[in-house]
This record gives sequence, structure tokens and C-alpha cells, in this order.
Amino acid sequence: MPDAEKTLRDERSNLIHQLAELGANDDGQLRDDVSYGEGFADAAAATAERTEVIGLVDSVKVMLDNVDAALERIAEGTYGTCAECGKKIGKARIEFRPESIYCVNCKAKS
Repeated sequence: MPDAEKTLRDERSNLIHQLAELGANDDGQLRDDVSYGEGFADAAAATAERTEVIGLVDSVKVMLDNVDAALERIAEGTYGTCAECGKKIGKARIEFRPESIYCVNCKAKS
């Protein structure tokens, strides 16, 4: 699991960096110091931009939560075991998607 753990930790750092670039904290909350424009004329554009940023932040936060959950499974010793059937998740799937919680067969069923 050392390779998977390093990959996950690198991905976690990358996702936190993405959140910061979007103007959000690690918990996915937008910071107060981010400005989306001033004045009444810019209100609609600012609202649209903020809505788009919130959608992006939500997507990145979901990915970060999945990575954090995978790191917890590594710490618990359950990493690489399918949450549905309890069998080992294949090496190719783990390499492709290290945060996976399902084997290929169980993922295909869902």
C-alpha cells in the first residue's frame, strides 16, 4: 500500500491546492476574502460566477472526501477490500482509481 498511500497523499495536496485556487478552505467553504465584483450592474455576473465556483468547489470537495476516506481505510487496514462483497479490489482498479471502495464487478452492478 505504500505506493497507493503516496499517490493518495499527493492527490490530497493537489485537491487542497485546487480548493485554495477556487477561494475555498479545506472544508469546502468559500473564504470571505474572495470578491465576485462590486456594484449593482455586476450583481448578476457575480452571482453566476459564484454559483459556478460553488459547483466546482463541491466537486473538488467530494474528491477530497473520497481520498480522505481511502487514507482512513489504509490506516484501518481495510484498504483494497470491496465495501460490497468483501473481496480484494483488483490491482489495476486500485492503480487507476486509488480511492475505489468497490471491485469492478460490484461497481458495475451499482
